[in-house]
Amino acid sequence: MKTRRGAYYSCHAAPAEVPEAVHRRKRRRTADEGSPAAAAGAPGVRLAGDMFEELPDDLVVSILRDVAASAGSPADLAGAMLTCKRFRELGQTKLVLARASPRCLAVRAKAWSDDAHRFLQRCADAGNLEACYLLGMIRFYCLGGSRGSGVALMAAAAVGGHREALYSLAVIQFNGSGGGKDDRDLRAGAALCARAASLGHVDALRELGHCLQDGYGVRRSVLDGRRLLIQANARELQAAVTASASVAGAGAGGGKASAAPRRHSCLLSDFGCRAASGEAHAANRFLVDWFASRPLGMAAAAAPCGNGNGNAGTAAASPEDDAAGALRLCSQALCGRPETRRHEFRRCSVCGVVNYCSRACQALHWKMAHKAECGGAAAQPNADANADAAP
Repeated sequence: MKTRRGAYYSCHAAPAEVPEAVHRRKRRRTADEGSPAAAAGAPGVRLAGDMFEELPDDLVVSILRDVAASAGSPADLAGAMLTCKRFRELGQTKLVLARASPRCLAVRAKAWSDDAHRFLQRCADAGNLEACYLLGMIRFYCLGGSRGSGVALMAAAAVGGHREALYSLAVIQFNGSGGGKDDRDLRAGAALCARAASLGHVDALRELGHCLQDGYGVRRSVLDGRRLLIQANARELQAAVTASASVAGAGAGGGKASAAPRRHSCLLSDFGCRAASGEAHAANRFLVDWFASRPLGMAAAAAPCGNGNGNAGTAAASPEDDAAGALRLCSQALCGRPETRRHEFRRCSVCGVVNYCSRACQALHWKMAHKAECGGAAAQPNADANADAAP
């Protein structure tokens, strides 16, 4: 008879003539599968599930923390927690949730549910600053009845040094979002912008630069404002070079271009140059997707309807909008911020068609798109300067 190894031996050979490896395999198979001890779960036989139970809690938590910190999507942490019941329990501890990466927390608007809300809340309660900011933005702009808790969550992230939260709170202060025109606090908005700018937030740098140039909430200083705008340009250029290098490296490694993360074109604002910048923040992507499927309606009918602009560089709202009482989204496509009351955002002073939540969004949209689309830009020689000023 021919064995798997190619050796031949007689069917009537003595037991001693049968290769010892065959006996070892048979003995192992009998002990693992057919023995009464294995069926009864004797201590000497280890099953796969028992191996996880013997791991120390500290080791499991440490592994799950590293998984959460390096996760590229929410599914990465969820997959690790589905390993067994013990992993699921330890994966919900504060030590793990506090380390969850921004990509691990990037919930999509289409997948929003009570479970996703509870997951972000647990991460925020664990002290995760990114979860505090993301959930705060969702509650403030998407869940209108939770604006107070949304601001509180963003404030908690800002206290911890989260630069996106600092800038978003500055936008809220500049516009008086969630309240009326009299609730605007320009000095507080400028102070929050300065803090975010000191942490390297590009939009905050540009916002503060325009504030200094126009004396908007701060003492006017054209030179200091121009210097901050140049710094914003330099940071954008650095981000463009880094992004190009990473994309080139992925291409050299055989990666597909479609597999690269979604990026948007960002300007070197004072020069009108296109440069690839980092991808939009998860909170902005959520707002864009949320309001793409849930158009703004008549939610502002009972809200204060005074003009939230107060600046000469804005155009009055159209009679159609006054009659309809409709809210508007920021015209910068990757921003996603909506108005919380009628006429909260400022309109282009030239055409009056587009509107913006901030000067940074206006500067970005003007150079990249609206300058070529603005109906009155060709008729006004100083349209470029007006559009770069406070909206």
